[in-house]
Amino acid sequence: MVQLGERIDREVFDRVQALSQYLEQATIPGIVEHVPAYTTVTIYYDPLRTTYAETCIALERLLAKAATSGVAAARTIEIPVCYGGEFGVDLEYVAERSGATTGEVIAIHCSATYRVHMLGFTPGFPYLGGMPERLATPRRAPPRLKVPAGSVGIAGSQTGIYPLETPGGWQIIGRTPLALFRPDEDPPTLLSPGNLVRFRRITSDEFAALREETA
Repeated sequence: MVQLGERIDREVFDRVQALSQYLEQATIPGIVEHVPAYTTVTIYYDPLRTTYAETCIALERLLAKAATSGVAAARTIEIPVCYGGEFGVDLEYVAERSGATTGEVIAIHCSATYRVHMLGFTPGFPYLGGMPERLATPRRAPPRLKVPAGSVGIAGSQTGIYPLETPGGWQIIGRTPLALFRPDEDPPTLLSPGNLVRFRRITSDEFAALREETA
């Protein structure tokens, strides 16, 4: 595991992305996979093909290159979301906590540009940074046993999207008809670390139409 910082901020994020991008392009014998996170990049290697020492030497060379390079331009993905009602059962609670109306919560949530820091929890689940602090809301206690796929939630100062129906404790404010986990495609996830995300409000009729188009 390569530790590139101690806190979640843009400078550390850029270091993580620079190393991750170099690892995607580099051909290092024995390296199987790398996983970027908030402040680290975890390297998986095959000990039958290389050693820990050889892997460290290769990584040190990449770190030196990454330290002097920029990060590739980020791709922006728009996520349509139907907020409130059956799709966003916790929207009113988030509004009450933030001292805003439900309409204001939606407007604030859609006003920001979010950055995908990492994928985790379930395949394709994006942890998004950049949510306005006013919307910060604690997780549910206890969590729900079932959260529908596509649900957009808030937990603390983060927002995220459930790619699959799973248990979860995030406060659900809406749902997208887009499939975030696409196992038959390459890559199998709609979003990747480093992507930028913008949310767009849609009606329930638009949700149904988009769901049918993408089914």
